[in-house]
Amino acid sequence: MATAIYPGTFDPVTNGHLDILHRACHLFDKVVVGVAPNARKEPLFDATERRDFILANIGDLNVEVTCFKGLVVDFAAEVGAVALIRGLRAVSDFEFEFQMTQMNRDLNQDIETIFLMPGARYFFTSSTLMKQVSYFDPERISKFVPLNVAAALKRKFEHD
Repeated sequence: MATAIYPGTFDPVTNGHLDILHRACHLFDKVVVGVAPNARKEPLFDATERRDFILANIGDLNVEVTCFKGLVVDFAAEVGAVALIRGLRAVSDFEFEFQMTQMNRDLNQDIETIFLMPGARYFFTSSTLMKQVSYFDPERISKFVPLNVAAALKRKFEHD
């Protein structure tokens, strides 16, 4: 049974992330979504909230969602994954993803990286953009994030 991991911060999960997840499920028997901390930025939602947002939107997919810390290749090996799923939206994503892929390959040659692109309507969506737009007008992001995420973003920014 081929397992892949789809790691990310998912702060918060977007419909673009879910689109990539659905695509990955067509390629692998099982996909483990790894919700990670991000040392480069302060997350708006804690890891448990981010995990729960994803769990509420996976339906009957053969997906496991868990939080992890540490190197993604170590997490992949721990769950028996043969591949990492990474989403690419635009050429601007490629340089960072290329460097990360090369490092991961050096750390564990047995784990491949698979790049998937979301559907065209999600090319420009990112968690950062969703938070920025939601801060000013939460009603306008409902087509880009799951309903539970839109509601949570609205609650987060009601008190600002």
